[in-house]
Amino acid sequence: MNKVIAVGLALIFSLAGGVNVMADSNGPEIEKATFAGGCFWCMEPPFDQLKGVISTTSGYAGGDEVSPTYKEVAGGRTGHTEVIQIEYDPAKIDYQKLLDVFWRNIDPTAVDRQFVDVGKQYRSEIFYHNDIQRALALASRDALAESGVFDKPIVTEVTALKDFYKAEEYHQDFYQKNPVRYKFYRYNSGRDAYLKKKWGSR
Repeated sequence: MNKVIAVGLALIFSLAGGVNVMADSNGPEIEKATFAGGCFWCMEPPFDQLKGVISTTSGYAGGDEVSPTYKEVAGGRTGHTEVIQIEYDPAKIDYQKLLDVFWRNIDPTAVDRQFVDVGKQYRSEIFYHNDIQRALALASRDALAESGVFDKPIVTEVTALKDFYKAEEYHQDFYQKNPVRYKFYRYNSGRDAYLKKKWGSR
């Protein structure tokens, strides 16, 4: 990230007194982040392995339908996209790190699709929970566009989160519950081949 942007964001954060969090007197402060990166099965694993991430939940966001089902979302009739919502401890991991992991697990140049999955319901999108997340997301998107990693425009939108609807239970932690099916799907989706080609050992 550009040093001027980074310093500016740090100042914004300090003046704002941090981000709104959920406080639990018996546990750590918790913040939330919500990302759309295509199939939510594939977006849970890279975040679950991060120290400071408490949980990841697959769900739907970005549309107008109330309490949509997977069948409705997959059919492209709701305006929603598949997302994951992350709960994390900001004392152990910050939002910027989550953004870095997000960008390295998607194709941000793809319009209304991610790899083998096609349709607006698989678009990439960052749903911010507050103004600081919005500023960090926009800055990180600008930095990525200027990095030269991609030779096409970055089309990932940055949008305020209105509602999040948890997906059906069988979608939660799918990669752990159904490892063989998950690995077969992921390999054939082309996601890993693309990410390796684009990022390599960077």
